[in-house]
Amino acid sequence: MCSVILANSQCMDSLAVLRDTANLSVLNKKRWRLAFVTIYCSRAFFPRFKQHEILSRRWSKISPDPSSRITLDVVLEHPLFSGVDQSSLIKVVKDKSLDHLAKLGGVEGISSSLKTDLLYGITGDLEDISSRHEAFGTNTYRKPPTQSFLHFVWEAFKDPTILILLLCAAFSLGFGIKENGPKEGWYDGGSIFVAVFLVISVSSISNFRQNRRFEKLSKVSSNIPVEVVRNSRRQQITIFDIVVGEVVFLKIGDQVPADGLFIEGHSLQVDESSMTGESDHVEINTYQRPFLFSGTKVADGYGKMIVTSVGMNTTWGEMMSTISRDSNEQTPLQMRLNKLTSSIGKVGLAVAFLVLLVLLVRYFTGSTEDDNGNKEFNGSKTKADDVINAVVRIITAAVTIVVVAIPEGLPLAVTLTLAYSMKRMMADQAMVRKLSACETMGSATTICTDKTGTLTLNQMKVTKFWLGKESLEGMYYSLISSNVLELFYQGIGLNTTGSVYRSEISGTYLEFSGSPTEKAILSWAMLELNMDMEAVKRDCNVLNVEAFNSEKKRSGILMKKVEDGGSHVHWKGAAEMILAMCSHYYDVKGDIKDLNDFERVKFDQIIQGMAASSLRCIAFAHKQVLEVEHESGGNHPRIQENGLTLLGMVGLKDPCRPGVKRAVEDCQFAGVNVKLITGDNVFTAKAIATECGILHLNQEENDDTVIEGVEFRGYTDEERMEKVDKICVMARSSPFDKLLMVQCLKRKGHVVAVTGDGTNDAPALKEADIGLSMGIQGTEVAKESSDIVILDDNFASVATVLRWGRCVYNNIKKFIQFQLTVNVAALVINFVAAVSAGEVPLTAVQLLWVNLIMDTLGALALATERPTKELMNKKPVGRTEPLITNIMWRNLLAQALYQISVLLILQFRGESILSISRRVNDTLIFNTFVLCQVFNEFNARELEKKNVFEGIHKNKLFLGIVGITLILQVVMVEFLKKFADTERLNWGQWGLCMGIAAASWPICWLVKSIPVTDRPVSSFFSFKNF
Repeated sequence: MCSVILANSQCMDSLAVLRDTANLSVLNKKRWRLAFVTIYCSRAFFPRFKQHEILSRRWSKISPDPSSRITLDVVLEHPLFSGVDQSSLIKVVKDKSLDHLAKLGGVEGISSSLKTDLLYGITGDLEDISSRHEAFGTNTYRKPPTQSFLHFVWEAFKDPTILILLLCAAFSLGFGIKENGPKEGWYDGGSIFVAVFLVISVSSISNFRQNRRFEKLSKVSSNIPVEVVRNSRRQQITIFDIVVGEVVFLKIGDQVPADGLFIEGHSLQVDESSMTGESDHVEINTYQRPFLFSGTKVADGYGKMIVTSVGMNTTWGEMMSTISRDSNEQTPLQMRLNKLTSSIGKVGLAVAFLVLLVLLVRYFTGSTEDDNGNKEFNGSKTKADDVINAVVRIITAAVTIVVVAIPEGLPLAVTLTLAYSMKRMMADQAMVRKLSACETMGSATTICTDKTGTLTLNQMKVTKFWLGKESLEGMYYSLISSNVLELFYQGIGLNTTGSVYRSEISGTYLEFSGSPTEKAILSWAMLELNMDMEAVKRDCNVLNVEAFNSEKKRSGILMKKVEDGGSHVHWKGAAEMILAMCSHYYDVKGDIKDLNDFERVKFDQIIQGMAASSLRCIAFAHKQVLEVEHESGGNHPRIQENGLTLLGMVGLKDPCRPGVKRAVEDCQFAGVNVKLITGDNVFTAKAIATECGILHLNQEENDDTVIEGVEFRGYTDEERMEKVDKICVMARSSPFDKLLMVQCLKRKGHVVAVTGDGTNDAPALKEADIGLSMGIQGTEVAKESSDIVILDDNFASVATVLRWGRCVYNNIKKFIQFQLTVNVAALVINFVAAVSAGEVPLTAVQLLWVNLIMDTLGALALATERPTKELMNKKPVGRTEPLITNIMWRNLLAQALYQISVLLILQFRGESILSISRRVNDTLIFNTFVLCQVFNEFNARELEKKNVFEGIHKNKLFLGIVGITLILQVVMVEFLKKFADTERLNWGQWGLCMGIAAASWPICWLVKSIPVTDRPVSSFFSFKNF
């Protein structure tokens, strides 16, 4: 613990003397320093104790001068963990100090001080965990404070149009009170103030809620599972539960969960680029580089570590505490909508300027009259206050037109629908990491999927065993000769990343951990072959390991027997690859036979037979090594790869997931091609693809539909581009083959989604338009490279993501249609009325109310529609399809023309036709306009279908918003007359308004019968790129 003590001058003098004592021994210096801290400086420290808070504040604000303070290392040990303290543990890893590590007794010494058994881990009971938290802290990071509600209010206030409206409201309020007194004069200005604050409040609350929702989802993505051993039991815990002293297992693709030291392992290489920026992998070993840093990734091999620092005591913790997640990520669709908003806003600005110009000209030329029929402007006879008040009123009207014209609800609608869909997708087993993936998934034309765990259950079980050319089952395992059985024990028990936990209570309960393949083989060996794993590990020492990876599809070990010192090589992996490394094989009697070409063909047929039954074929091979060779340029003993003897083969069954065939068919019906890319051999891949519906019986004979990765890799660029569309299955593929496939498909114009779970899948996941990683089997590297994490590893969830992606895109298009209808109608009505009559029919407060309905309430109503089956009946949306389609133009122009026609008739002929006063007529126009938008919300629910009411009873939020809007409109018209500048309407007039608005439904039904051309209408206008 580093304590900074501000000493008085007397302390400083004493320290000077202490520094000058050069002839003291190191031990005496330590004693002097401890004595100085304990006795002498206590007089400088304790009188200041009461001022601790004040000094803390000062130190936090003022950067202290290094020359005026002294840093002393004071070791404060926890009573339960003697011999080691937090600062020493932090320093040993941060400084990568081997000397410091040696002083602490090495890894063994530290583990002893931390009361950790390197084999069986910590005890892990509540008392033990609590004491470790108390002594060393928790594995959590301080995060920057989240944005408060006031932040979003302030952001809303920064809108220029809102500021202008508030300024105009202030002027209007001032002049109104001056002219009519406080009792009556506050209505105009006060009404605008209330309306503006209402708009700001609703907008701020909505944005605040979405921000909180995004933060909540981001916390879930940070919750990484970690494999540890506690009380001799290997188990998974969350990264936040890691404590100092924990023994953690690491494998390829894992994120190192905390700072720590390497215990043991093989070929462990770590990617420290997130910490150092260096792309080269760092090899971790016991003697030279045992230091592991939180946040780095395991690039190769496997191993165990002991945790020495957690949370804020790690370098990663310090770094993460200063980084805030950007919740304002702009998706491609949002950027397109911002451009559209900008273009429409410019049109609205131009219209507002023209209205402002016309109204000012008409006012100053004396063409306008007040409520009593008198001219409003009479030259010098008009009071200055009246002129300013009139000008402010005209500016307010013009600015309000800009507010209504700018479709601010478009970005809000995207945010709402993305937030809503993210929450629902989480319930449907899909966690969105990048917002853009939600909308891009709706445009996907091709999905490249893995087999294991995605199409299948990933519940492996050994169902076939071949020893030599004989298939053995159950009771016939007793026929295996003892020498072959011993070799099997070694090859299975040592060449594995899995482990077995045996209950101490019963001794019979076995718990297997590791990958599904490892667990299946270990389970079979222990339960069927009666393998004693502890005895195997006790009798043999592993000298070197080559870890399994998806490139080579095999793993190997070099081991030495304790009894006779004999060295042996064991390999395990894909059957045909192991077979290619063998020159001999064992038969049932345990005799070694020559593996000639004729015998090799028979073994190939056995492998193909198992693969055709959808079995994964794993082979085991062995070789006794007389002299251990070392790798060129290295100290590691070499694991020989040729001249092996085949021990036997097992077939593992991994059944297809229920419902996966239906999900594949749904995707294909929706126009999305599904391709299977797997590391299994071609026969297994074919069988699974046929079972899942990816490959149909009439396609199996076609050479172009099923290929191997090496064949695809060997094509020329032209051949690949020609054949890539036809390929349905690619077997024995490497991660590079998957990347090559994605690149070819994108060049052909496809929008590609790719599933991946391994570290080597990261390039393909990044290259794809939508990267889908697996939540259960996926490594942390794969998850970080992906856009969406499929939490249950199920292909049916991929199909659900596709459905939600289309829903997001469709909901946004619905809202665009609704929004633009209001924009067009409002702009045309106000402009025509201003130019011809010299006045705007809708007041500032009324327009702000309309703005609230269409921007916020409309977005809530239309952006939260759930996906329907019909969405999967359409072809995918292409990359270049315009945002506003011909169908949308047809619908919105028809509704806008209807509204414009009716409202302009009411504006110019309403008083004479209905024999009503001017104020009642203005109220009728306002009421009809609002009700038209409410009824048009129903029309916007369906872009193509004529029945807009289908499934409406399921959307309670939509019905609730429509109901609230209608109630508030009644309140505005009937009870807030002075606030909204309205007159009360009778039942007949309400019926007329409702009838005019309801007429939009049959008009919508008729308009949808009109066919539209294929050429985008938007290409004729300035926003053709949207």
